[in-house]
Amino acid sequence: MLRPLIIGMTLLVLCAGIPAVSAQIGGDEGWYRVHCNVDGADVYFDGQYKGTTYGGALDVPVYTTGSPYSTFRVEKSGYQPYTGSLPSDPAAGETVNVYATLQPVETAGSIHVTSSPSGAAVYLNGQYKGVAPLTIQNLVPGTYSLEGDRSGYQPDYATVTVRAGQQSNVQFTLTPIEQYGSIKVTSSPSGAYVYMDGTYKGRTPLTLTSVSAKKHNIELDLSGYYDWKSSVTVSPGVTSYVNAYLTAVPSETTGAIDVVSYPAGADIFLDDKYQGKTPTAGVYAISNVPVGSHTMRVALSGYQDYTTSVVVSGATTSHVTATLQPGQSTSTGSISVTSSPSGAEVYIDNAYKGITPLTVDGIATGTHAVRVALGGYSDWSTTVQVGAGSTASASASLSPVPTQAPHAGVAPFAAVGALGVLGLLVSLRRRD
Repeated sequence: MLRPLIIGMTLLVLCAGIPAVSAQIGGDEGWYRVHCNVDGADVYFDGQYKGTTYGGALDVPVYTTGSPYSTFRVEKSGYQPYTGSLPSDPAAGETVNVYATLQPVETAGSIHVTSSPSGAAVYLNGQYKGVAPLTIQNLVPGTYSLEGDRSGYQPDYATVTVRAGQQSNVQFTLTPIEQYGSIKVTSSPSGAYVYMDGTYKGRTPLTLTSVSAKKHNIELDLSGYYDWKSSVTVSPGVTSYVNAYLTAVPSETTGAIDVVSYPAGADIFLDDKYQGKTPTAGVYAISNVPVGSHTMRVALSGYQDYTTSVVVSGATTSHVTATLQPGQSTSTGSISVTSSPSGAEVYIDNAYKGITPLTVDGIATGTHAVRVALGGYSDWSTTVQVGAGSTASASASLSPVPTQAPHAGVAPFAAVGALGVLGLLVSLRRRD
């Protein structure tokens, strides 16, 4: 009884030492050679661990009589796992090559920084990294603070999240730092009107504050004196001085008016007479304006008319700055027509309108032709410029049409002919 028990236990121990490979014992052997670009990678067939690559490969034996494998997987920490299908089983004594290429797992990211204007100094978490445009490489995934800084501009800030294997983009838009100074303007004599860059600022003596740090044009006007112009450059935090000595002008009968409007392109009327349009840049100059007080009107479609009184002095330039307010603007005007003698027919743009004296309303703004006609007189024609909400005038002095006197050699023959006809009539009456 003891001998069979010992034999059975011996067999059990022997079986326990043999690998449990189903249906492989006694079969012929072939090999799969798994090639890998990384040593130390683990190889699995159908999920079963087969070993670790060394020297660029791993040989995995298989039995031709065993159950075939279908897939393989190669993996190593820090790399993307590689999975593929196995080719058909190798024959006995045959080696079949299988290839796996592992790609490293990205563990860092980057930040690309640009700035407008370019050239901003870039700081990452307070540390200087360079000047934009700039790419900051090999950053551990996480959240970073960025600062863009350039002289003369306000700094810009950003917070950016870096992800493994990705590039984050940051654009800094820098705003210029506005810098100011002051200008103190005096004149001899004082009381002159002060214009800076074409805008009225007050009368001398005058101190202009919060003036942007750059070059400015200064103009002084005073009735009875020549206009005075100069330029001054303002530095940040510094007061610049302008001292103007005005020169008196001889008495003149005319002056000039400079007109500016916001927006530009407006019609200009001086004493209801059309002058032109305000330019986009600069001023519209009206010269040879009689000395005295005048009415200036500036009109633009879609805006309320701007009307002001302008005093013109001899040999000087007065200034009008019209800031137009949005609103309903009159788009038509009128034409007033008189004639000497009166009672003449009035035609506007060849359309009959009535008898002089006559005022025609509802005339579109612009240039129109006026013709005045009266029997026995020569026609009279002119053109007028009609402004919005204003009345243009046309005064016609009609000239009589000359009458043609009878020809001196015709009258005697006409008289003889008339006597002959009369005698013939008397003769016929007697016969009756």
